Amino acid sequence: MSSVEPVRNQAAGLQHLNRRRPVRVVCVTSGKGGVGKTNITVNLAIALSQQNQSVMVLDADLGLANVDVILGLHPLYNLSHVIDQERTLEEVIVTGPNGIRIIPASSGIKRMAELTSDENAGIVNAFSELNDSLDIMLIDSAAGIADSVVTFSRAAHDVIVVVCDEPASITDAYALIKLMSQEYSVDRFHILANRVATAQEGRDLFAKLVKVSDRFLDVTLSFFGTIPEDAQLRKAVQAQRAVVDAFPGSRSAEAFHRLAAQMIGRWPMPRTASGYLQFFIERLINPAYSPEEKAE
Repeated sequence: MSSVEPVRNQAAGLQHLNRRRPVRVVCVTSGKGGVGKTNITVNLAIALSQQNQSVMVLDADLGLANVDVILGLHPLYNLSHVIDQERTLEEVIVTGPNGIRIIPASSGIKRMAELTSDENAGIVNAFSELNDSLDIMLIDSAAGIADSVVTFSRAAHDVIVVVCDEPASITDAYALIKLMSQEYSVDRFHILANRVATAQEGRDLFAKLVKVSDRFLDVTLSFFGTIPEDAQLRKAVQAQRAVVDAFPGSRSAEAFHRLAAQMIGRWPMPRTASGYLQFFIERLINPAYSPEEKAE
């Protein structure tokens, strides 16, 4: 293959994306681990699908992938097989509850930062050749301020930062927001309080984050909502099921449906068919990519 062939393939893939309808890309992240980020991503995906949205979940925690574990799924293949050209993207996608589609990752795979030009073009083409209609892509990122978190957060139309009532959670969420805003010009974040006793407790957590952010950062934080502490959610996790599926009448399931309705009804739609989705794919395959480089 000539040196220009991967570039041609990449351009063709991105042009194909430009012809598509808008797809909302949402990154779910957190400053620290253990706050329930993956569980939120999965339940939100199913709640959205139950409200007639076509949803895909990308497990982007490449070091500790566990979307499939939470749902009790056992995929034969994952994104590493696409990178190795052993399977197409269509072949690694698995179907979860209520028809959500999941792109599983593999724990311990770090090749995203080491892809060749041919592999880069292959990943672009893999995404561009997906035939299924899609309304929303949810990205379950890693926690913290690792490079992959920055990559996927920058790529998304919307970033949801999950916090809980722990000092380290608030401190680390602030650190993530500070990094994203000061170093990468991401200045809008949706704050979701998880495992709170009351809605007011969630608003108080949000107020703490706003107080310090308003003082030191030039960002806009919006209060997305709360997920209550719920014994039925814990039972669902132990059963490897989503609470919106296992216990649809539970307090936490109702909260997920409210959040899904808010995303559908109140969040503005992406302006273009590719929008940041094109940027997402560029960043996925090329961590060194930047908008400034593209402009040149």
